[in-house]
Amino acid sequence: MSVTIESREIVQPSPKPRRRKKDYIQPSPYSFSKGMSRGNIFTRLSLVIFGLGNIAHRQFVKGAIFLAIEVGFIYFMAAQGSAKIGALIRLEGTGQTKTKVNGFWVYQAGQPSVVILLYGISTIVLCLAFLVVAWVAVRSAYKAQVLAAENDGKAPNFMQDMRSLTNVNIQTLLMSLPTAGIAVFTVLPLVFMITMAFTSYDSNHVTRFGWVGLQNFAKVFGSGAGDVNIQLFMSVLAWTLVWAFFATFLNYFLGMFMAMIIERKGTRLKGFWRACFSMSIAVPQFVSLLVMNTMLQPSGAINRLLQQWGWIDSALPFFTDATWARVTVIVINLWVGIPYTIMQVTGILQNIPGELYEAARLDGANSWQLFRNVTMPYMFFVMTPYLITTFTANVNNFNVIYLLSNGDPTPVGASAGKTDLLITWLYKLTVDKSNYNLGAVIGILTFIVLAVVSLVAYRSSGSYKNEEGFQ
Repeated sequence: MSVTIESREIVQPSPKPRRRKKDYIQPSPYSFSKGMSRGNIFTRLSLVIFGLGNIAHRQFVKGAIFLAIEVGFIYFMAAQGSAKIGALIRLEGTGQTKTKVNGFWVYQAGQPSVVILLYGISTIVLCLAFLVVAWVAVRSAYKAQVLAAENDGKAPNFMQDMRSLTNVNIQTLLMSLPTAGIAVFTVLPLVFMITMAFTSYDSNHVTRFGWVGLQNFAKVFGSGAGDVNIQLFMSVLAWTLVWAFFATFLNYFLGMFMAMIIERKGTRLKGFWRACFSMSIAVPQFVSLLVMNTMLQPSGAINRLLQQWGWIDSALPFFTDATWARVTVIVINLWVGIPYTIMQVTGILQNIPGELYEAARLDGANSWQLFRNVTMPYMFFVMTPYLITTFTANVNNFNVIYLLSNGDPTPVGASAGKTDLLITWLYKLTVDKSNYNLGAVIGILTFIVLAVVSLVAYRSSGSYKNEEGFQ
């Protein structure tokens, strides 16, 4: 018995062309990898001797700047940098010392561990910046090599580069300073805070502390007694998410409802109504919150008036009962936040294309169908990023909770009250109790929660999936 196997040519489906956005820009032809693989000896040596490739192609000023940066960095590391990194590894602060001079004791302040930590982290960030400069130096050398080959050995001089930086590459010039600001004032403190979570920096080790690994995380996720444990953390986290949800969406829907009432055709004195809400914005928020806090105390104006009118026999527990306190802060936050929402929603309502409503009316849509099928989709499409940022802001809404309820009611011996958010709990742990390490752990966990919620919500929204949906 014979078996015949037919050989067939397997035709692979051609890959679909990759869809690119309208503003897609081709990557730079002067990349680091091309510089190291296709560059000449001067370009490759620029990784070791900064600016050598530029100097070889007569770009003396640019090459000298790169070389000066490298020399300065090496000098700093030899003089101080390596010592600061070594001290960071040990993280042992020094205490106060005294020496006897001419029969008198002279005291000299020691170096706290927190200063060693800050200097060490700064030095590591400086080392990373040095690697970035090395990357830029190779790219610059390769660019000079290519342009010199295309222009009879003449690479652009320093003045031509500066003119390009103020014209074609103006975005590089304008974005450099803000990016540096983010790195110094946002990234560096964030890294400093993260490292603090792995130390014993608390009320018992204010001056001298060391590395403790994951012990602080074990305290937060453990069930032991102390300022922090898993039960308290989950309680504060759950209330923080509930608060952020109601504070965001109640504000949004009620503010949109008020804005639609003002915007409807039959409403008179639209400017007057908008001015009334704008006046509440003009009052500083902390003043409104402190006044509300005073009025809602057991002996405050609200309870006194209700008792005088005979409506209640005892003071209402606005901030002494957990449920009352949580409802109170949500309602007062509506009072403070709805005027802002009205102002923002009004502008978007006025810009919804009229032809969308006309087409829906021709199809026989009533008012509810117009709202559900035209207004709401458009509003959500436009305002999804706003809602995400508002949710994030409410998770970190320190002012409303701290000034209004101060986290109360707080059980005896607990480090967090029933209305404390993660951010106010973090403040109490650090400022009131000096437990900076536990506060850093709470800060890291807050960041993780916010990043996950924001990323998932935004990638699931129409604003991300269908950027041109309403254009």
